[in-house]
Amino acid sequence: MTSADFSILLPEILLAVFAMAALLFGVYTGKDKTAPMLVWATSAVFALLALWIGLAGEGTNAAYGGMFIDDGFARFAKVVILVSAAAVLLMSETYMSRRDLLRFEYPILVALAAIGMMVMVSAGDLIALYMGLELQSLALYVVAALRRDSAKSTEAGLKYFVLGALSSGLLLYGASLTYGFAGTTEFAGIIQAAQGEIPLGLLFGLVFLFAGLAFKVSAAPFHMWTPDVYEGAPTPVTAFFATAPKMAAMGLFARLAHDAFGQITADWTQIVAFLSVASMFLGAVAAIGQRDIKRLMAYSSINHMGFALMGLAAGTAFGVQAMLVYMAIYVTMNVGTFAFILSMERDGKAVTDIRALNMFSKKEPLKALAILVLMFSMAGVPPLVGFFGKFYVLRAAVDGGMAWLAIAGVIASVIGAFYYLRIVFYMYFGEEADGMEAPMQPVAWGLLMASAAAMVFGVINLFGIEGVAAAAAATLVN
Repeated sequence: MTSADFSILLPEILLAVFAMAALLFGVYTGKDKTAPMLVWATSAVFALLALWIGLAGEGTNAAYGGMFIDDGFARFAKVVILVSAAAVLLMSETYMSRRDLLRFEYPILVALAAIGMMVMVSAGDLIALYMGLELQSLALYVVAALRRDSAKSTEAGLKYFVLGALSSGLLLYGASLTYGFAGTTEFAGIIQAAQGEIPLGLLFGLVFLFAGLAFKVSAAPFHMWTPDVYEGAPTPVTAFFATAPKMAAMGLFARLAHDAFGQITADWTQIVAFLSVASMFLGAVAAIGQRDIKRLMAYSSINHMGFALMGLAAGTAFGVQAMLVYMAIYVTMNVGTFAFILSMERDGKAVTDIRALNMFSKKEPLKALAILVLMFSMAGVPPLVGFFGKFYVLRAAVDGGMAWLAIAGVIASVIGAFYYLRIVFYMYFGEEADGMEAPMQPVAWGLLMASAAAMVFGVINLFGIEGVAAAAAATLVN
């Protein structure tokens, strides 16, 4: 390792050192007694690293002969990953403590998963891609089954592990085919091999790689693990699954598509367009019959990933920009929504049935208004920020010559609006029922209000994300 390689990889190295030091500290001191302190310390480290990466990073730098790439695209994704991970950790501390679920390993596993995500979005080689993906996945398998005395949580962890292993197998098979026909694992070498007459084996490798990544972003028809894992995992873990890993997987998807197969966009845009349409419609239709809010958010996630993939399907720099803008908005909406879901309880027990929200606006008008804003934004109702997220990806599809995909997106958005508006209907016009309590800690309350406010005030200039995303996309798509 040269000093240049070390400096490029410094944020990941520092986070890894912190995770190992936190593990030793927890083991040799009070174990679970130290967990609240480790949660706050890990969140602080995430926030500081995000600030450092966002402000200090510049240019495009490569380490280890191109295996690790630090560019504007990677930095944008890393900031979103770290900020969302910090927010989820902070709002989960009280919830986990009250239910005796807060183990000192929890923030450490989240930190290790974050390292994997950071490596994923900076991968410039199939080996680095797989290392980052597996580091993230192994940590997430454990946190999904954190509630060991619950059959649902154990089932969620097992399903996630088995299907995650299947997706890793598909990815590895695609990587081996790609290596066999390209003669290299580096993205720069693969893109050279994918010029002129493309070997059929290389196309098969591309298909298997994309199928493996579709599992990770929970895109239909590779979505089957998502509803059960979202429902069975502890709610803070579900909140984490719905935010940072989605950004990391979409970032890796875009990195692989453009850095390794950027010369054959006509071949892979068809695959991504199919994944986009299938995800949008399955997520929109399947969520209609859901009563459990965590399962509803799982199908909502599948639907939103379809819209994000629409931007990628365009195969252009603007498409990548639209995808980044969409993912940043999506993560912000989910942080606020799950901050509220964490607070849903009756007689000290968690409640997930959406009918428990009946006439919630009478008891908590401000919280109900914040949820209304977030639901309308998720549905894409103008003039909220969620509308502009969808507008960007629809415009990218039209500009990329896929007007049919944009039309499909509009139809799916109209169908999907039903279940978001139903939640609002219950809160404001539902039948009088047993009261649901929603006691929120200051951190969760602040995140809910900040997320809702961002959906309203972000319409001015999207807080400058548009320009930053354009610069990030330009570094990826040359």
